[in-house]
Amino acid sequence: MTERFDVAYLILSGTTTASRCPEILRGLVGLGFRTVIAIPTPHASRVIAARDLAEVEGVRVVESYFDAAIRPRPPFGVVLFAPCGFNSLNKFAHGIADTLALSVAAEAVGRRTPVIVGPSLNQALMDHPVARASLARLPEWGVTIVPPATDSGGPRLAATERLLDAVRPYAPKH
Repeated sequence: MTERFDVAYLILSGTTTASRCPEILRGLVGLGFRTVIAIPTPHASRVIAARDLAEVEGVRVVESYFDAAIRPRPPFGVVLFAPCGFNSLNKFAHGIADTLALSVAAEAVGRRTPVIVGPSLNQALMDHPVARASLARLPEWGVTIVPPATDSGGPRLAATERLLDAVRPYAPKH
């Protein structure tokens, strides 16, 4: 039986597809999570403002280790890391936790709570040897990869519904 959680995290990195995050957050709230926490990487603010994330009813945006929502340590929950850009993907797969977002994702792997990654890379970056190695390594740690949509020339991210389908088994029953 799959463990269910009251908390869902959306970790987002600074790719152009981060503009879709309010839609993804609304979907997480709609799945019935009591707490939905958005954690942008520092570069995500170049693509989407924290206020655009915070405007989604029921979402808490956390940008500091000192935020009460994650103190004294982040609560157990399912982590959706989408969009996950090239830099974040490779840092995550190499155990580099130099931001709050990457630290929360790394801790979830160590706790063995569900982590779902939605890479957002163009085809050239998907074909890069380091990205291929990272995408192969993460499932060895129990991370679920939701492959991106077909190439449109720019960064790609799986459809919101496919990302939410990967999270749905961990949502509270409602």
